[in-house]
Amino acid sequence: MAERSGWEQVVTDLVAERGVSLTRYAYLLSGSRDDAADLVQDALVRTFGRLRNGFTVESAEAYVRRAILNSYLDTGRRRSRWLSTAHLHVTPEGRESSSGATDARLDLHAELAKLTPRERACIVLRYYDDLTIEGVAKALGIASGTVKRYLSDGLAKMAIALADDDVALEAALALKGSDHVE
Repeated sequence: MAERSGWEQVVTDLVAERGVSLTRYAYLLSGSRDDAADLVQDALVRTFGRLRNGFTVESAEAYVRRAILNSYLDTGRRRSRWLSTAHLHVTPEGRESSSGATDARLDLHAELAKLTPRERACIVLRYYDDLTIEGVAKALGIASGTVKRYLSDGLAKMAIALADDDVALEAALALKGSDHVE
């Protein structure tokens, strides 16, 4: 078997070690397993499409995460334009769950899906990636005040929608309470 070049080995190691984490990150952004897989694949192609050497797995992961975020935001812009003209929407059939935690998680995912791409990206970067307000601002290339506004607006929308469901509301408030948005 031929020896792999440096960048090919980095891609192989990245997918083996961090592939699940990258897909989970993309899933939280997109809300769909299929879209998440596509986002990860596109990000890998964009990152390693031009034979880049000198990457470590850690630095490559940072590039791939950024490419996932950029792809998601670009797709969100295109999708919002499309949805403004497309009037037919098909929802897949769902199964009832016996677990309250599953229901709460599904409610949170449903409410995340209703947010604008920027609000959702801010919430995922802040609470899933555990970035500071400044870190989210730097990742998105926007002011920290704008991040605070997106976080506040997004969490408020989710809290209002989840107000009827005590378990989901507690989860949303715990999410918001983990770091008060000023």
